Amino acid sequence: MSRPLTKQEQHNLAMNIVGKDLEKRGFEFLAVNSQLKRHPQFVCIDKNKQRFFVIVQVGLISDTPISFDVIWMETFKNHARSQQAKVLFAGVGLGSAKDKALPPNLNEAYLQQYEGLQLLDVELN
Repeated sequence: MSRPLTKQEQHNLAMNIVGKDLEKRGFEFLAVNSQLKRHPQFVCIDKNKQRFFVIVQVGLISDTPISFDVIWMETFKNHARSQQAKVLFAGVGLGSAKDKALPPNLNEAYLQQYEGLQLLDVELN
């Protein structure tokens, strides 16, 4: 019997999507955190040894990109700056192949909305 994916399962699926993109781009993983509401999800470095904190946000597929809480993100960017890290945001929309307004079901086809990694400026204005 099929059931909708839990929030944690949706988050893990989104992390897999983003993780594959990071690997394809040549990032090396230093740490991975798959717990809901624990940030960052990925700590990685690029070929120049620049550290990146990657935030993965999952939601239902929509007509607009998946977004983040701007006020919270400013606090997180301050943390990244103190660690000499850059911040990448990855919004992932997931939906059932039968109805994109519903979450995906376990062991069934699903739709995804992923527009790639977004670099967020951590420098002070």
